[in-house]
Amino acid sequence: MSSSRPVLFLVSVDSGCVRADPDAQHVSVMDLGVTRGDGIFETISVCDGRAQALEAHLDRFARSARLLDLPEPDLGLYRQGILEAIEAHDDLPELYIKTVMTRGIEGTGVPTGWVYAAAAADFTRERTEGIRVVTLDRGLRHDVAQTSPWLLQGAKTLSYAINRAALREAERRDADDVIFTSSDGFVLEGPTANVILRKGDTLVTPRTDQGILPGTTQASVFEFAQAEGMKTEYAVIPVADLLSADALWLVSSVRQAVPINRLDGMERAIDVELSAQITSYLLGRRD
Repeated sequence: MSSSRPVLFLVSVDSGCVRADPDAQHVSVMDLGVTRGDGIFETISVCDGRAQALEAHLDRFARSARLLDLPEPDLGLYRQGILEAIEAHDDLPELYIKTVMTRGIEGTGVPTGWVYAAAAADFTRERTEGIRVVTLDRGLRHDVAQTSPWLLQGAKTLSYAINRAALREAERRDADDVIFTSSDGFVLEGPTANVILRKGDTLVTPRTDQGILPGTTQASVFEFAQAEGMKTEYAVIPVADLLSADALWLVSSVRQAVPINRLDGMERAIDVELSAQITSYLLGRRD
């Protein structure tokens, strides 16, 4: 039976993948995911009933677990939960799936896991008209992943307080989103998105060895660009390149690719045609 409400499946090695009431209590107040944000997650776009970039998301989920020294997630169970949650939810043009695994209750060594599906918001306006963005200093050097790997830059963790604070700061500055920059002057990523610049016929994104989360949507945009004969590049990007770029996007699961129409208070032209082509490609993915 399909449902218009969020659909929840609990995931554990002992019980497998079990559907549960999303309104009931399932996570202990002693769970380290609750008390310390000690856990990982992925958010996966679902278009016309198909999870997009599913295997890339599962691979990144397992990578985040390794970075946090968490038990290896059973990707087969999570994959099952994702597919069953999609099947159980009402058929909508766009959903999103969230997979979560915490360290569990302290001292037990047993992680807590779940998968849920819910209706996605309508991002048509953002995808077509663009968004206002400000740059904010993350307070870390661009090489922090090499110098201080214990800071877990590049892992998708539940500890999102800084990212949410950055978005509140953007709102205070009359903006919609943020591009983080390094303390030594390089472009990093958004709180929930990767950054892509167009320079002529080349799309450029920051290298992921700078403590940046490898983007599944960014990778898909590069696949599209290469198929269209465009060049793609991973680079260390000075902040000044944001001003000289021909076009800018923030790209992420669910919201997909949104062009930037204002940066730090300065209006920018958006590449309407390329944005539309990218959006069509992303929404049409069936992998």
